[in-house]
Amino acid sequence: MQAIQYDEIGGPEVLRLVEVPIPEPAGALVRVSVRAAGVNPADWKIRQGMMPGPDFPRRAGFEIAGVVDAAGPEAAWRVGDEVIGWAVGGGYAEFALAERLVAKPAELSFPDAVAIPVAANTAGGGLEQLGLKPDETLLVNGASGAVGSMAAQLARAAGVRVIGTASAANQDVVRSFGAAPTTYGAGVVDRVRALAPHGIDAVFDCAGHGFLDAAIELRGGTGRIITIADGAAAEKGITFYSRPSGPLDSVVEAARLLAMDAIRLPAPARIFPLAEAAAAQRESESGHGLGKIVLVTAG
Repeated sequence: MQAIQYDEIGGPEVLRLVEVPIPEPAGALVRVSVRAAGVNPADWKIRQGMMPGPDFPRRAGFEIAGVVDAAGPEAAWRVGDEVIGWAVGGGYAEFALAERLVAKPAELSFPDAVAIPVAANTAGGGLEQLGLKPDETLLVNGASGAVGSMAAQLARAAGVRVIGTASAANQDVVRSFGAAPTTYGAGVVDRVRALAPHGIDAVFDCAGHGFLDAAIELRGGTGRIITIADGAAAEKGITFYSRPSGPLDSVVEAARLLAMDAIRLPAPARIFPLAEAAAAQRESESGHGLGKIVLVTAG
């Protein structure tokens, strides 16, 4: 099978399309015929050495959508099941092993479905961490991005009022999520206060860019603020939130809501063939554009 692999830390040019054996599932693992692989910031951060990764040669990627092709004797899935979730040992490939999966709704295409696992898992876990209740007000910084848009919509579905920051070009996108939009940057504290005169109950920073000082000012302290994007969190007394594992309830719920058109993706997927993984990661590194960056296979 074809897979994307690399042998050293470096830029996108280290990614190579290689032929490797098709893996065999054992135990609770299944083999997934990958139809779409999500490209996430963690992928290129691992490639650059900014985050730890497995030994070399190293397979790239971990977020997948596809069809179960073979199953280990203890697996919870059957051949033919359509699934989304996390690959074990590399997801940029024609086939991948996996165990941490949920069902893909039939209504969703594979490129749309692969936008769900990481964003919904992170967003749902962050909302749980913040302990939000109906009728409270949440401020989402970066509400047009993958995690921010999911957090805004899952919060709205739970009865939470949401204010979302985004660029001037993406105000209508945030509004379409049922959130009150405003721009980030200078004056954001005053703009948010005008939208929420009774105050902000919690802040979910999904974009960074030095937003935490504004978040602390709006909250009057560091309580009920989390970030997934600002490395200065610890020095400011803010929780840096990461959820590599945990229950998949939010992924199941997001998939259900997206299939019902009760929530939406920020924009159509930006699709690259598997062989163009380097170009896809360059696009991700640029930080520009809406829509999930997705690699697709010939399967």
